[in-house]
Amino acid sequence: MIGEYLNTLYVMREQAYVHLDHDALVVEVEGEKAMQVPILHLGGLTTFGNVLVSPAVVQRFCKEGRSVVYLSRSGRFVGRVVGPTTGNVLLRQAQYRVVDDEARCEQLSRAIVAGKLQNSRAMLQRSARDSLTKQARERFTATSDLLGQLVVRLQAARDRDEIRGIEGEGAREVFAVFDRMFTQSRDEFRVTRRTRRPPLDRTNALLSFLYALLTSDCTGALESVGLDPQAGFFHALRPGKPALTLDLMEEMRPILGDRLAVTLVNRSQVTADSFESRSDGSVSLTEEGRKAVVIAYQERKADQVSHPVLNRKLPLGLVPHIQARLLARLLRGDLESYVPFRLR
Repeated sequence: MIGEYLNTLYVMREQAYVHLDHDALVVEVEGEKAMQVPILHLGGLTTFGNVLVSPAVVQRFCKEGRSVVYLSRSGRFVGRVVGPTTGNVLLRQAQYRVVDDEARCEQLSRAIVAGKLQNSRAMLQRSARDSLTKQARERFTATSDLLGQLVVRLQAARDRDEIRGIEGEGAREVFAVFDRMFTQSRDEFRVTRRTRRPPLDRTNALLSFLYALLTSDCTGALESVGLDPQAGFFHALRPGKPALTLDLMEEMRPILGDRLAVTLVNRSQVTADSFESRSDGSVSLTEEGRKAVVIAYQERKADQVSHPVLNRKLPLGLVPHIQARLLARLLRGDLESYVPFRLR
């Protein structure tokens, strides 16, 4: 599958070759031209699996401020190629100072986790309203109430380790009822635990793919305002780990990850036939399955939502960029606190 959505070109066809033809990007499959797009229309290129991108494309994109994102065949984030770092060096200096300030890291971590828990609560409350049985409705309501209690506990957390423990407890509670949110194909998407590398069932494969797309978007949002995606405040710092990207993703996971996965299954946009099992026991989306998910993801990003800080409506896909700018303002000293995005 090859397609352009919201100024990003997605190439999922194995063995495809992406190269330049003057001011256009050309995708060839088995020596035949499959697609041609003017570069002027593109903000980025995302490839899945074994796709060859010519050096000329990479250099042109880097020079003009466009990104080339590499994802594995299953959708796991592999890397992102961009041009020279831009943005105010003083902003990054302020970011690194906050990374070393435990009190400020704790403050930001509370906000990040509170945003995730509140958006997870909204997802569960919606599922409770949509439930077909009283038992399911009561289970969703009980889990939502528990997440509300965790939000209160956040305020008394003594350090980041305790905050991480609260976030982990909330994630486990949500995952314990996750497959109950499916009103279609529940047996085919039944899940017992979160598995990542590799995903061992269809639900985990779907979530991992959506999270990979969100990782790319959040990394781009942070770099666009001049922040370092590696230097985070909530997630532990490790070489090669985009800690700040993961921080920014937390409040968006329930919206562009979890809830979208449920919607895709309940609307039969993905079915059991959208997945394939591999020899190592892992499960991944087929090419057609990835196409369906990417289209739905981009359509969801186009939905208009109300932003609590701006007090206006904007496309959901712009929210990571707005949150990155709010974070930059906080680091510059223009804001007193970080307000996570909360879906109303």
